[in-house]
Amino acid sequence: MATTQEKTTPCCLQNDTTTTTTTTARSSLPPPQPLRKPTKDWPDPSQDPTRKSSSVPTMIPAFDTLTDPAPANTASASSKGILSMVRAQTSHPLDPLSAAEISVAVATVRAAGATPEVRDSMRFVEVALVEPAKSVVALADAYFFPPFQPSLLPKSKGGPVIPTTRGGHHRGKVISSNIVPDVQPPMDAVEYAECEAVVKDFPLFREAMKRRGIEDMDLVMVDAWCVGYHSDADAPSRRLAKPLIFCRTESDCPMENGYARPVEGIHVLVDMQNMVLIEFEDRKLVPLPPADPLRNYTPGETRGGVDRSDVKPLQIIQPEGPSFRVNGNFVQWQKWNFRVGFTPREGLIIYSVAYIDGSRGRRPVAHRLSFVEMVVPYGDPNEPHYRKNAFDAGEDGLGKNAHSLKKGCDCLGYVKYFNAHFTNFNGGVDTIENCVCLHEEDHGLLWKHHDWRTGLAEVRRSRRLTVSFICTVANYEYGFFWHFYQDGKIEAEVKLTGILSLGALQQGEARKYGTTIAPGLYAPVHQHFFVARMDMAVDCKPGEAFNQVVEVNLKVEEPGKDNVHNNAFYAEEELLRSEMQAMRDCNPLSARHWIIRNTRNVNRTGQLTGYKLVPGSNCLPLAGSEAKFLRRATFLKHNLWVTPYARDEKYPGGEFPNQNPRVGEGLATWVKQNRSLEEADIVLWYVFGMTHIPRLEDWPVMPVERIGFMLMPHGFFNCSPAVDVPPNASDVEIKDNGMAVKPIQNELLAKL
Repeated sequence: MATTQEKTTPCCLQNDTTTTTTTTARSSLPPPQPLRKPTKDWPDPSQDPTRKSSSVPTMIPAFDTLTDPAPANTASASSKGILSMVRAQTSHPLDPLSAAEISVAVATVRAAGATPEVRDSMRFVEVALVEPAKSVVALADAYFFPPFQPSLLPKSKGGPVIPTTRGGHHRGKVISSNIVPDVQPPMDAVEYAECEAVVKDFPLFREAMKRRGIEDMDLVMVDAWCVGYHSDADAPSRRLAKPLIFCRTESDCPMENGYARPVEGIHVLVDMQNMVLIEFEDRKLVPLPPADPLRNYTPGETRGGVDRSDVKPLQIIQPEGPSFRVNGNFVQWQKWNFRVGFTPREGLIIYSVAYIDGSRGRRPVAHRLSFVEMVVPYGDPNEPHYRKNAFDAGEDGLGKNAHSLKKGCDCLGYVKYFNAHFTNFNGGVDTIENCVCLHEEDHGLLWKHHDWRTGLAEVRRSRRLTVSFICTVANYEYGFFWHFYQDGKIEAEVKLTGILSLGALQQGEARKYGTTIAPGLYAPVHQHFFVARMDMAVDCKPGEAFNQVVEVNLKVEEPGKDNVHNNAFYAEEELLRSEMQAMRDCNPLSARHWIIRNTRNVNRTGQLTGYKLVPGSNCLPLAGSEAKFLRRATFLKHNLWVTPYARDEKYPGGEFPNQNPRVGEGLATWVKQNRSLEEADIVLWYVFGMTHIPRLEDWPVMPVERIGFMLMPHGFFNCSPAVDVPPNASDVEIKDNGMAVKPIQNELLAKL
């Protein structure tokens, strides 16, 4: 039977010209002593009735050569409920896969290969956790939350159930093996490195570079970009890349900004499966831009400049330690608690978000929060820029491109780090240390009021808990942040930085589709789109699906007897009853926002409790309706989509967007079912983006641009949840002589 400790991992393998998806299961921990015989089996992901079966023959047979260990001794539970539990398990079913688990999954899949040739040729693009059903997660949450809370257990006909586990050492078995035809999995860093080496070794490429005055191949940089899908030539029957070429000026300077000299006019098409060039053409001799003296961004003299000398140290200290507590991947901070997860594709995931609200106990807000896709389309119709429309999550993987964070720079103060483990292309395990950062930040003023009659004031400073990771995809860096606030707000934020993707200009040339950055260099206009998937659970206990979404627009009252002063306006609400109705766009003119409400719970005024999605700055694609990249990115056409939860609906562009020729696959197809949303297990898909018209100030490295949105309580609490934040115990004033003195609270007394 499936248990709270059974994890399944899908492995995307590349083998010859086929892409195989398999699922393996494992049990890793000693079994607990069960307190009651289970009355039902938890659903096995491989037996999910919603999973589509495939008639394609499998390359790896599904089998199980392992035998279950003898069942552990059982003890009867009280007829009135479970009073205690033996805590033998130390791992939650939503914890990220460990290095050992990934190794087991790879070894199990490899061992199941039909022939030695199949086993030796396997390439592993991704090994990821298959998340268990929500009922299993709820059971595990009840088991792991200290103290044990029987009220969190999902109810079954026979009462609460405590599952047993398959115990002992790490073991794996193949549950299913399916060949997925006509798709290409994401690219891998090993492939990128091999592609660069193959291109630089190609004789015709060397001759083309020689015509541009470059003979030292150590100066050349080859960035492999997925081809996307523009015509049948890009069909997924071949694994293709069209690289972008750049060239440094100094081979002995590893930190030189090589993106400052793009090489244009050379057409290269690489078969990434066999790692050979299948097309090459030196179409146009575009001279290399001159070396820009402002191209580098390293400290001081190494970039030919001088650093500022008037920056004093700024230290963040917490002498009593942080206010958060971490147990494994479970985080508690003031009244918030949640779990930290991580996958190769999405990167950081926030699970089981809840707020401890006094006598009302633990109140869920969301089951799962993550960024599931990114699309970066460029607005220059010229070669090669019209092909720049990267799906950075689906084609590359946000998590796989994450990097280690440096304490004192990426994060300040008392920092808790989480490592991340991934499979590499050959099936080994790579570990990114300090991949996810958890820390507290001072966030200025929380609230304040000054009574002018008495001169007394009450003021509180705001503090937030931040969970983040940063990834590098070729030239750009993206920081993904989830901020939790003391007043019940949750903020999602993306920080964009890195280096512009440039093009070369011939002497006297100018292009209206970009900004001239330096002599011979221009930066094309482009957009950055992000998709946040929010599996909401506002005030919903395990097993409940009592949420709905209401759109709110501000309306100006018509002049008349109800508006004699012409100043009246009001908020008008509309229930989004179905998926097709819930395809919505932002409208700042009406202050449009959306409220996720619980249909059964009310606050002290009788209003339904809820959380509202407050948009930040946003945009829609600046492209024609027939733009080729929109075939794969139909989900960009609206800012908000709402669907009822379905286990297989994870990624808005489908599971395999790389070279995907199918129009509208994913979110745009799912909503055509027009399922009811009036009372459901709601999933929000919020699409937010920014339009980047490059500036000279974005060169040589771009200062951070911020974009995001807010989840804000709306009638969720009976009053401000931040009113109980205590005054700052270290309020002191620093005089000019450096002496610290306590402030006088009563300003009226101070005046006297």
